Amino acid sequence: MFLYNRINRQELRKKAAKDPFRRITLSFYRYERIADPSGLRNSLYKFWQSLNVLGRIYIAREGINAQLSVPEHSIDAFISHLYSNPLFSNIPIKKAIEEEGNSFFKLTVKVKNKIVADGLNDSTFNPGDTGKRVDAVTFHNMADEAIVVDMRNSYESEVGHFDNAICPDVKTFREALPRAVNALEGKEHQNILLYCTGGIRCEKASAWLKHNGFKNVYQLDGGIIEYTRQIKEKGLKSKFRGKNFVFDERMGERITNDILGRCHHCGAPSDRHVNCAHQPCHTLIIQCTQCSETMHDCCSEKCRSEYISVNK
Repeated sequence: MFLYNRINRQELRKKAAKDPFRRITLSFYRYERIADPSGLRNSLYKFWQSLNVLGRIYIAREGINAQLSVPEHSIDAFISHLYSNPLFSNIPIKKAIEEEGNSFFKLTVKVKNKIVADGLNDSTFNPGDTGKRVDAVTFHNMADEAIVVDMRNSYESEVGHFDNAICPDVKTFREALPRAVNALEGKEHQNILLYCTGGIRCEKASAWLKHNGFKNVYQLDGGIIEYTRQIKEKGLKSKFRGKNFVFDERMGERITNDILGRCHHCGAPSDRHVNCAHQPCHTLIIQCTQCSETMHDCCSEKCRSEYISVNK
């Protein structure tokens, strides 16, 4: 058995389109000491492949971060197997807000140095000394009186964010950590609410803020995904507006009808993320449907010309 995918992307898309069953997009993470990431990676890959699970999973000595597409009829077997491992017993599993189309087309399980690249190299930093987790309703009620900080990248926050949130202009999480500390200077004793997509980034960020002297740090448990689910259940109006960017084929989940982004070409309201169709580039941009047609889904005139030349 090969412990990696050997089929090209186009064939994978065709194969997924023919699936005679419904898939459910799930995500979970846990910071947990893993002694043998490679061995765990291989055993999980074998079992998940047998269930026809797709997705992208990172495993490191510090834990696991997973986004998966699981056949609906295999959900129970998947969860039972996952929980049977003491490392992942009762790990919180989040279900996608929207299920339109396939989120993944192959299974990728990689061993990494860290499950979230943070750029930190401080031997005195204790990532386990995190801020206090708060549920969606508590976060919702605290948001108007506290400082709310978005720990995601700018291409995520530009299409959706909480009202009045500080949204650092960064492309990576490693940039966001020092930027957040600088933005909050002088506010060490105020209530600070952190959020991200599913919780993994703001959990580490909360520990980093505490390490830097901030006293009242809170993190949204389960991130935007759980906030949206719980707020809907309570019948409350969402304080998160727009679209929640997700790192899979969907590229976003609609939370409210607000369009916060702008087309990077014409400036028209849009929150439609696309990757440049010219494969050597593949830059992520916001592009309205009209510009997408004019530009052939490319990010620039240079890429458009080269794309057309190659695909004549």
